[in-house]
Amino acid sequence: MKLLRYGPAGRERPGILDPEGNLRDLSGVVQDLDGRTLSPEGLTRIRGVDPKSLPRVEGEPRLGPCVGSVGKLLCVGLNYAKHAAESGVEPPREPVLFAKATSAIVGPNDDIMLPENSQKTDWEVELGVVIGKRARHVPEDSALEHVAGYCVVNDVSERAAQLEGTGQWVKGKSFDTFGPLGPWLVTPDEVPDPQDLQVFCEVEGTRYQDSNTADMIFPVAHLIHYISRHMTLMPGDVIATGTPQGVGMGLKPQRFLKAGETVRLGIAGLGEQQQKVVPFKL
Repeated sequence: MKLLRYGPAGRERPGILDPEGNLRDLSGVVQDLDGRTLSPEGLTRIRGVDPKSLPRVEGEPRLGPCVGSVGKLLCVGLNYAKHAAESGVEPPREPVLFAKATSAIVGPNDDIMLPENSQKTDWEVELGVVIGKRARHVPEDSALEHVAGYCVVNDVSERAAQLEGTGQWVKGKSFDTFGPLGPWLVTPDEVPDPQDLQVFCEVEGTRYQDSNTADMIFPVAHLIHYISRHMTLMPGDVIATGTPQGVGMGLKPQRFLKAGETVRLGIAGLGEQQQKVVPFKL
């Protein structure tokens, strides 16, 4: 299934794509696509409904984040071998974890707003993993049983705030609009192997990131296993699993986002995002 949320920011309604790609309204079946709905029981309820029996949504409404009321947005740093190399660091021996404020989450095609006086705002296409079943100290061989679905994440980053001065990753990753999610949450039955997905990111039509999740140092199952040893993962939590090589910071010369530019990114089978970069405003 391809699940989504649509409508004005803060008032999104749940939806689903039918086999022909038409948007159908799910609000008569579930209230939202959040931790309660994304449990195994909630997804079974949605699967029991014929999408063609649901009201068709006409036009092209705004798409919201594909998960509502995200409890935790956790990220993994330096998780692609070639990205670690372009960053000039040794591949980590265990996953590098940090959090991103949930207030950064926006829809997949919403604007990216540059932080005040920012000169080093960067792009990062990532595979997002949405938790659907409580995970605490789970074995790696059963970790994927806790996944409700997968989505595209742009882990937008302000490198000066992240790495210069006090050098706090959460600070450089959590500005408003720095967490586009979607367009869809795609259930695992449509993603047979999360370690074999093509990912890309373009800025102004130039492709900078073009890779495959096979380059991950720590695969999705290991990440869920590892994180669940340090904190309990709950339905509706999202893990951004790292970005491949080709970020602006790693280019020679470096290249960062400017107001007026367009970012386009996507993952095979999970859809695409497109954002306009806009200046800072209160």
